[in-house]
Amino acid sequence: QVQLVESGGGLVQAGGSLRLSCGASGRTGSMFIMGWFRQAPGKEREFVAGFTLTSGTAYYADFVKGRFTISRDTAQNMVHLQMNGLEPEDTAVYYCAADPLSRMTSYSDSARYVYWGQGTQVTVSS
Repeated sequence: QVQLVESGGGLVQAGGSLRLSCGASGRTGSMFIMGWFRQAPGKEREFVAGFTLTSGTAYYADFVKGRFTISRDTAQNMVHLQMNGLEPEDTAVYYCAADPLSRMTSYSDSARYVYWGQGTQVTVSS
């Protein structure tokens, strides 16, 4: 089993920055991809960014527009999401997710991810 725990959420003014972290424990060595999703009230969960652990390839949603950066700290077994230029529309609960398999399913499809964290709230005030 794999456990994911997010941290780093909070309240920030528009234009500010936050750094989310996802700590992984358990059998993490076989993970293929880790990603960040978010869900705002009344909206569906959407893909934000992903990182293929074997190749180090990063993927981003279009709305990120170069504002967010996903990275991996191998020594600490963590994945980070640096968020700059935050906008009120970024307000949501952010979830870390992981998938151990290389699938034909798109990296942005939440259904492919097997493990999920409990989420961390990000609130951006205008």
